[in-house]
Amino acid sequence: MPELPEVQTVVNDLCAAKLIGKRICTAQVSWPRSLAIPSVRKFVHMMANRRIVNIWRRGKFIVFDLSDGLHLFIHLRMTGRLHLHAKGESRAKHEHVHFLLSDGRELRLHDTRKFARVYCSSVCEDIVGPLGVEPLSKGFTKAYLKKICREKNRMVKPFLLDQTIIAGLGNIYVDEALWLARINPLRISSSLTDAEVRALYGAIPKVLKSGLKNMGTTLGTGAANFYSVARRKGRNRDALNVFRRTGMPCPECGTKIRRIIVGQRSTHLCVKCQT
Repeated sequence: MPELPEVQTVVNDLCAAKLIGKRICTAQVSWPRSLAIPSVRKFVHMMANRRIVNIWRRGKFIVFDLSDGLHLFIHLRMTGRLHLHAKGESRAKHEHVHFLLSDGRELRLHDTRKFARVYCSSVCEDIVGPLGVEPLSKGFTKAYLKKICREKNRMVKPFLLDQTIIAGLGNIYVDEALWLARINPLRISSSLTDAEVRALYGAIPKVLKSGLKNMGTTLGTGAANFYSVARRKGRNRDALNVFRRTGMPCPECGTKIRRIIVGQRSTHLCVKCQT
């Protein structure tokens, strides 16, 4: 699933492609379940002739601010991608939502597993309001992290994946941050010492900034892997220390990386460094 660095990379690509200021002439939906809200008929009507005012990210959502106070939200989930196509270019099998732009290009939602979701609302908070603090914002402070760690009595891995606590973190960057902070993913959040909270507070932005610098993490060559709007692979795979490195040596101590299941999620750790 694309996480904060991957989603921000997509937003950066969309802005670089100069979509801001363009109008959405028409929208078409070939897989109705791609729409969370509203209905297909209402969605197509709402999209017609809307100008794109801004494009930004909130958590794992791509947000398009449209004219007349409307907002378009796209959550890529596991395998969603956004592709830009020239006018008249043939449509592929897994392209489920299509936006014809005023410059003749088409923006298409490509999703092999059909988990991606599109929302449209005039009230931004209806969709992204429940999300927690952005981990690269000023709101993410040591005091905030300490407070929520103390308030919750949950295993730290699912705790960090909870989007209502910290928005944008996913499996890759949580595993990497926990390794960097030397915290076992099975630990209970309220049991973390002040020193461990400080280490985690430093680790989370560090691994996210690495992902952003490398334009995301692409783990393979299959259709389900992350590619940017510009069809680039993310380069952050080479910067990973534990994620998807089962059986390989820990960069710190040489112990073989182990894969376990925590909260029904595949989790990677060094059992020596993360006791």
